[in-house]
Amino acid sequence: MIDADAKPVVLVDGSSYLYRAFFASQQADLRTTDGFPTGAIRVVTSMLRSLIKQYPGSVVAVVFDAKGKTFRDELYPEYKANRPAMPDDLREQIEPIHDIIKAMGLPLLIVDGVEADDVIGTLAAQATHHKIDTVISTGDKDMAQLVSDHVLLMDTMKNTFTDRDAVISKFGVAPERIVDYLALVGDSVDNIPGVPKCGPKTAVKWLQEYGSLDAIMANADAIKGKVGENLRASLQHLPLSYQLATIKLDVDLDIGVDQLVCIEQDDEKLLELFHRFQFKTWVAELEGDQNADNQKEQLSELDYQLVLTQQEFEKWITRLKEAPLIAFDTETTSLDYMQARVVGVSFAVEEGVAAYVPFGHDYIGAPAQLAEDMVLSALKPVLEDANKGKVGQNLKYDRSVLANHGIELNGIQFDTMLESYVLDSTANRHDMDTLAQKYLQLETVHFEDIAGKGAKQLTFNEIKLEDAAPYAAQDADVALKLHNTFWPKLEASADLKSVFQTIELPLVSVLSRIERNGALVSRELLGEQSRELGERLSELEKQAYDMAGEEFNLSSPKQLGKILFEKLELPIIKKTPKGAPSTAEEVLAELALDYPLPQLLMEYRGLSKLKSTYTDKLPDMINPSTGRIHTSYHQAVTATGRLSSSDPNLQNIPIRTAQGRRVRQAFIARPDHKIVAADYSQIELRIMAHLSQDQGLLDAFSEGKDIHAATAADVFDVALEQVTSEQRRSAKAINFGLIYGMSAFGLAKQLHVGRQEAQQYIDTYFTRYPGVKDYMDRTREQAAEHGFVQTLFGRRLYLPEINARNAMRRQAAERTAINAPMQGSAADIIKRAMVAVDQWLTETSAETLMIMQVHDELVFEVPQSELESVNEVVLKLMGEAAELDVPLVVDLGVGDNWDQAH
Repeated sequence: MIDADAKPVVLVDGSSYLYRAFFASQQADLRTTDGFPTGAIRVVTSMLRSLIKQYPGSVVAVVFDAKGKTFRDELYPEYKANRPAMPDDLREQIEPIHDIIKAMGLPLLIVDGVEADDVIGTLAAQATHHKIDTVISTGDKDMAQLVSDHVLLMDTMKNTFTDRDAVISKFGVAPERIVDYLALVGDSVDNIPGVPKCGPKTAVKWLQEYGSLDAIMANADAIKGKVGENLRASLQHLPLSYQLATIKLDVDLDIGVDQLVCIEQDDEKLLELFHRFQFKTWVAELEGDQNADNQKEQLSELDYQLVLTQQEFEKWITRLKEAPLIAFDTETTSLDYMQARVVGVSFAVEEGVAAYVPFGHDYIGAPAQLAEDMVLSALKPVLEDANKGKVGQNLKYDRSVLANHGIELNGIQFDTMLESYVLDSTANRHDMDTLAQKYLQLETVHFEDIAGKGAKQLTFNEIKLEDAAPYAAQDADVALKLHNTFWPKLEASADLKSVFQTIELPLVSVLSRIERNGALVSRELLGEQSRELGERLSELEKQAYDMAGEEFNLSSPKQLGKILFEKLELPIIKKTPKGAPSTAEEVLAELALDYPLPQLLMEYRGLSKLKSTYTDKLPDMINPSTGRIHTSYHQAVTATGRLSSSDPNLQNIPIRTAQGRRVRQAFIARPDHKIVAADYSQIELRIMAHLSQDQGLLDAFSEGKDIHAATAADVFDVALEQVTSEQRRSAKAINFGLIYGMSAFGLAKQLHVGRQEAQQYIDTYFTRYPGVKDYMDRTREQAAEHGFVQTLFGRRLYLPEINARNAMRRQAAERTAINAPMQGSAADIIKRAMVAVDQWLTETSAETLMIMQVHDELVFEVPQSELESVNEVVLKLMGEAAELDVPLVVDLGVGDNWDQAH
């Protein structure tokens, strides 16, 4: 066997990893800020770096397929004919991968007329001849034929090894019989014929019985049944299949295995490539910024102070009172804003000068710190002073945790997370580490660097002050530096400055109050629904077993795929990146139209998700102190400006199903209170009417018509009063589908009609509403010219792929360009409404609580005594949140629970 100490040669099947890396990274869709795909580059580079570390001193050579045909295509013109064309996004990444391999100093081999497998096979044979052990890094099963006492396969992505015993265990035959095995079973990917209906079990059985492919062919007459007939019918092409599956071991190479050498890495070239493809961690590593000693050296050059004495603290209090703007941050015991306690605070009043004042570090041996009560009492007047400007990163969290100590943070003048978000919501994440790296070229000390990871991660009170102080002080200092970077950019655009100052920043305190208000839920109702859902899920499982004729795991895509596509032979609609039949939601939804089991599975999945996400989980999320649940709202996540929420995610509670509405019934009001839900009606369509200035839409909304019925009357050419409910539903799909840029294909799929019929609906719609078509064309042109679109209030959505060469990505960006101004304007409008309503509630000292914001809806918990006045003012303020050329209509409902209020 291979001796790792003997430094084997490592041969990398670059072509195998290229495809695997591409499809493995598809879900994340990694790209540079200008839209260049980088997923495959990142994964392949990471794999090579890992191999180099794993085999220090070994030669690591990378082999790729050459362009053009090979000798196998000459033998069999249909070879690999079933393979789809290489995706454009993958093709663009090949040259950069080659450049990185060369810059790393690794041999790169590409030989015309043969495949990478043949080059690797030849080099492995040469290595064995020279008594050099070989590790082949690949995910290709065909390579199993090369395994020997001196050749080992390694799958770097799975970190698994395949030796002779592993080949026998996996395939049922030894390496020297793998080609026989492959010739029998064939290969649909490479289009190697094989024997029809001869699967792996049959091939292994024959090989165990007869010993080789030649012997099987010689005894073909003795093999009975249909598969025997198939074998005899295949005798003529089996030698060709064998030849196609055989990896060559005698390719004429310009360089032998004993001549392969790794040269010194070209750091300068590698750094240029890593910068170009925005691999920030590797850039930092090459530049030495990730080295902890370098970080400490950088920090030591700054004036970061650890404040442990009364005298030092009083000096800082004076500086804070005199400073025009304070950068501020809290360090706490938890990310849960309702339970977190502050253990220290940090400040900066000028760049490079910051302080950390600890008072809650309680690890063994912690030095004496100032008293918590004294520190917070001295800071309270400064923090609560609305005229004393503060800047920080995600100050909503700091505001909430300070409220746990009886301090109301006022004077929030800037928030770097929101400044970054308003400048460009799509460019990157908006956390401090990412922003510091991108805008300041600064590798910050990460929390994990000082607290560790996983189950053993320390809370901040457990971190030693010598580590905690520079980390905390840096947070305040970096916040100030980021603000000084962002604010001039915002000031340069009146629109963006206005979005920041009049929408996003005022919302910080509003959202903090909503979060802390929380919502009251009934543990009993949720428990009852959980039990009922559990019973229904059990019933559905039994029904599924009956339909399938056997028991299986309904939540397992692999088992489900076997039942649906192998046993029941349902049509395969879509495949996964690995080639397996997909069982994704949209696939089941399409199959459910014609087959009962997928229909049942759709119900099962929906109820299972509802149970696990809400009815089981919500009771455990009730805060023991308040008796309510407290979600977290996120301002800087969605590209369009919409809020999102988590723990729990209130945006995803289904409203179209009875079971989803039952979850809403568990959101209840206190005694002598009511739930009030105020929801904007068809707000995006109204915004479309305003933006497009289409006279038909303007008239319909101004006259109070049912827009979906009006559209149905036009599209289906019937009188308004004769529109059926089914026609109205179809018109609704058309109205919303078109503003989302839906194609005729997508509309046909949604309406379950032919593509030509769907196109006719679209053509009729645009004939009736020509202003909408003009708006869409105009918006696409403006987006392509400027690279972004805007909401009614000036919020920008950048579209890095609006001029992409890849047609699919360009068209997706165009669809986004059409819809984003509507989604973004709707988001801006409800945010403006929240700020206005919150201001009124605060000024009037009302007892009404704003408790939730979901999509286009605000939800309140209102005392009976305030019901009339609150309803009147909420309707007024929400209606005045924007001036459109059509009425801004708000539907308001009242009930004992959230569902009743609809």
